Amino acid sequence: MKTDCSIFVYGSTSKKRPDNLVIGRTYDHHIYDLIEVGVENFKRMDSFTYDKKLAPQAGSKPFIVFSGEAFESVDELKHLKEVLLELLRGEVVDNLNLAGLGRVYVCTAISSNRVFLTHCAMRLKKSGTIVPRIELVEIGPSMDFVVRRHRLPNESLRKEAMKTAKDKLHKKIKNVSKDALQGKLGKIYVPDQKVGEMPLPNKAKGVKRERREAKVKNSNNERASKKQKEDS
Repeated sequence: MKTDCSIFVYGSTSKKRPDNLVIGRTYDHHIYDLIEVGVENFKRMDSFTYDKKLAPQAGSKPFIVFSGEAFESVDELKHLKEVLLELLRGEVVDNLNLAGLGRVYVCTAISSNRVFLTHCAMRLKKSGTIVPRIELVEIGPSMDFVVRRHRLPNESLRKEAMKTAKDKLHKKIKNVSKDALQGKLGKIYVPDQKVGEMPLPNKAKGVKRERREAKVKNSNNERASKKQKEDS
């Protein structure tokens, strides 16, 4: 609730369901839908050899390709497609720099419950025209997703979640900012306390000494003035 997470991934393994992943989405801090997949034929990133110049940079946006008719006809794969799109697309932005598009997620429907997922980098080559020829280079990781179970949201919850409010101009609030992790942050300005003018609650030793010295000085002045009067 603190970070307002809209999607989560939970990994576990057991004898009944080895190498298990549960991907879920939330709405209004409650579970919206869930899909459970098993991971098979997993290949790590360091098992691929490629030119390190092709490695994607932090913050780059990916292309996402879904290949196969099953993504449009099978309910489980349609659901998996929706969840993977939200999981892999990253931060939603208004403007996009084409130089930041350098990688592709390729999802291929092998059967009605199996999807091959791989991560590729794009290599641009000369084609004799303005548009370059694109080659895909696997950079990993890659794996097979086997759909085990899934739970769709009920129709009333789906309708409520799909509602969109009209765009309103948000008034800028002074001294208030938002952080991705800490949420809303505010600055409080405290006026000058004027500590030097405040009376001290306890009489310190230094203050007592100054008062005694002032008292002695005043008494000496009074005696000197009396002597002057008597002499006169």
